[in-house]
Amino acid sequence: MDTATIIAELEAERDRLNQAIAALQRSQGGRGRPAGKPDGRKRHMSAAARRRIGAAMKRRWAERKKKAAA
Repeated sequence: MDTATIIAELEAERDRLNQAIAALQRSQGGRGRPAGKPDGRKRHMSAAARRRIGAAMKRRWAERKKKAAA
């Protein structure tokens, strides 16, 4: 066997192994939410958005409390 044939076979085997490893990593990594954004930055909410969400939650809680009391 010449060197070129051996190298070609080894490269083909390497490619098959890389594909198998990639498939296993894809099947393993799909659980839960990712730890954060890929660039590491956090999302921030404006004060107005916090007020809107807070008011909506208070309305929901009041509605639940009213239904529970009735």
